[in-house]
Amino acid sequence: MAEHHHHHHLFHHHKEDEQLVDAAGAGYDYRKEEKHHKHLEQLGEMGAIAAGAYALHEKHKAKKDPEHAHKHKIEEEIAAAAAVGAGGFAFHEHHEKKEAKKEYEETHGKKHHHLFG
Repeated sequence: MAEHHHHHHLFHHHKEDEQLVDAAGAGYDYRKEEKHHKHLEQLGEMGAIAAGAYALHEKHKAKKDPEHAHKHKIEEEIAAAAAVGAGGFAFHEHHEKKEAKKEYEETHGKKHHHLFG
């Protein structure tokens, strides 16, 4: 049985055949990683929007259905917490995307001109 080497990152696990390499097959493709993090950032944003909308929906139901208001308030709180978590995930992925872009620019010789520092 052949050994499989997996590269483990803090939050993401890529299978061996999903390793990010550039077109020449040598090195790491930071553009592909940047695109990956952009996609995850957008998923986090959509999750935050959906959970926030559901929280507002439950808040409205709590007012309209006083008999089950406690249940709706609990569901509102859970949805609000999910919205905050998804927003935090989107924020995290935004910074991962920025880091991948920075790595790409550093490895491909883009020069940063520091005019004021």
